Amino acid sequence: MDDYPQLALDEQICLPLYATSRALTRRYGELLAGVGLTYPQYLCLLALWDADGPLTVGELGGRVHLDSGTLTPLLKRMEQAGLVTRTRDRADERRVLVAPTERGLALRADVAGVPAGLVEGIDLSEDEARTLRRLLDRLLGELEAGAPK
Repeated sequence: MDDYPQLALDEQICLPLYATSRALTRRYGELLAGVGLTYPQYLCLLALWDADGPLTVGELGGRVHLDSGTLTPLLKRMEQAGLVTRTRDRADERRVLVAPTERGLALRADVAGVPAGLVEGIDLSEDEARTLRRLLDRLLGELEAGAPK
């Protein structure tokens, strides 16, 4: 393998990102299990809570980085659970608007401790966490733009 040092597993950025993503998702799952939310449902609710009003499925997908093929069944389950409503946009019938229900809004109080629970036991300062977030946002933006540098 000496001919291809760039292929050494310990040199790959993908492995720690992948493993970290799986570990974070697992921890979120543990923290959210008590309120009956999955991690993707939590992300959708966070995006909806941040919004000034209903979001289109496309806008929501953009915020949580999920395509409509993944998002539509997720939103259908959330609607069946009474967490969101999906309605056709009166201005453009092709668009579906998503909004949290009162039950969905009430979950904010139930999950308010999740961010603190997530970082509990992780030895990162606030500055390190902000730097990590900034770097990951930059990396994601570059990858989604498809711009090799």
